[in-house]
Amino acid sequence: MTSHLRPTAMTDELYDYVLQVGLREPASCRELRDETAKLPDGEWQTAPEQGPLLDLLVKLTGAKRVLEIGTFTGYGALWLALASPDVRVTTCDVSEPFTAIAKKHWAKAGVADRIELKLAPALETLKTLPTGFDMAFIDADKDNVLAYYEACLGLVRTGGLVLIDNTLWDGRPAEATNMESSTVAIRTLNAKLSTDDRIDLCFLPFADGLTIARKR
Repeated sequence: MTSHLRPTAMTDELYDYVLQVGLREPASCRELRDETAKLPDGEWQTAPEQGPLLDLLVKLTGAKRVLEIGTFTGYGALWLALASPDVRVTTCDVSEPFTAIAKKHWAKAGVADRIELKLAPALETLKTLPTGFDMAFIDADKDNVLAYYEACLGLVRTGGLVLIDNTLWDGRPAEATNMESSTVAIRTLNAKLSTDDRIDLCFLPFADGLTIARKR
């Protein structure tokens, strides 16, 4: 059954309005977003409307240790680091060119000393990290998303959060005939999360879908 309360598709005009009235974006984040938008792969960036949510979750939870999987040009990590002077962000990626942009903007914003970049395959890095993170944000390649989730759930403390981006994946997981590897991976993850009794679950259907899991 499809609910009549489902949100309607957002027009470009409405989306621009949402950003206008709902996005208090720091100048340093906007400058980074503008530079990233000029890249051929600029659409990989964390959606700007997700930035305030990252900021708010850090403040609500009092998070001090945050883990990010998928740095890209550093927009998400910048929002996280700016949320509180007490935050320390560990972020994982494999691209030197993209993360060079990130490091430039982190330094300009004065938070480079609070962001540790791990430039290696994330699944290797995750095996070396100590437990006790307050929050983890997963926004990387989708084929490995289930492995990232399991690793992050093991690394966050009880009561900590694991955020997973792109869980709507442009609607493809709902297309039963779509068997692309990335789509299958997200579909499998979503199904697992829906019955995972290790977490409290909140699936937010905004941007490209953001799932929040609280470790019980």
